[in-house]
Amino acid sequence: MTTTAILRKKVSDQPWQLWIAQVLAILRIEIRKSLWMRRSIWIYLVGFAPVLIIAIHAVYNSIGECNLSRDTEALATIFQLYYLRLGIFFGCMGLFTWLYRGEIVEKSLHYYLLAPMRREILITGKFLAGLIASVSIFGISFLTAFALMYGHVPQGTNYVFGGPGLGQLIAYLGVIFLACLGYGSLFMALSLIFKNPILPGIAVLLWETFHAVLPSLLQKLSITFYLKQLCPVTVMPIGVMALFTVVPEPVSRWFAIPGLLLLSLAILAYACFKIRRTEISYLAD
Repeated sequence: MTTTAILRKKVSDQPWQLWIAQVLAILRIEIRKSLWMRRSIWIYLVGFAPVLIIAIHAVYNSIGECNLSRDTEALATIFQLYYLRLGIFFGCMGLFTWLYRGEIVEKSLHYYLLAPMRREILITGKFLAGLIASVSIFGISFLTAFALMYGHVPQGTNYVFGGPGLGQLIAYLGVIFLACLGYGSLFMALSLIFKNPILPGIAVLLWETFHAVLPSLLQKLSITFYLKQLCPVTVMPIGVMALFTVVPEPVSRWFAIPGLLLLSLAILAYACFKIRRTEISYLAD
């Protein structure tokens, strides 16, 4: 039997249908826990905070003069300074670390581990649930903010449907997906490594916040560096950061997108490897 035939036989022998059914079952449980539990209220508040600000701005501009160029720059600034560096970061920290550590706190993880299911399936299902929940919250939040920013005046509607606005919206939503994917996989792995992932999460926040003052090579080790390259509107550094910012060579989106995807898959693969060798002790936690 040839090598190709052996590989095909191994693939055909795998219980793919069972694994998919198990992942879907975990998805149903974890999405409900992530989106509809009381502890998720603060994530909604973090996610939809900019919507209130932009709603006030839209009401004020509807009775005054509208400047689309200024509104576009303001929306881009809110997206990069709040959504990418604060909102999505802390939202993913809360969602993805609780997916595993929350089970330890509630002493319920053993129910999953006692089930006839591979641990890699458990991590995959939980990660997908966190990804769907985070993308839904922040995607709907930004979609609402975008509609309020441009929908209150006819010029804004023309900008969206007759100009570059719709393409910018699609690009922003794509960046939100990649941000949730990157930060989510990172915090999923940190929750498996550290008993208290908040402390290393703070270190990651400092790295992501101040990476712009680092040399070009070190900046490329930051998730935010690639996300900023994919944003449709460029935002220049402001304040003190503008004095110390090092402007690196920009990277192509054809490198940034596969790079983020491969990085997230590598971190998720490590999480699957880690969970196979993890022993649960509620007393130790």
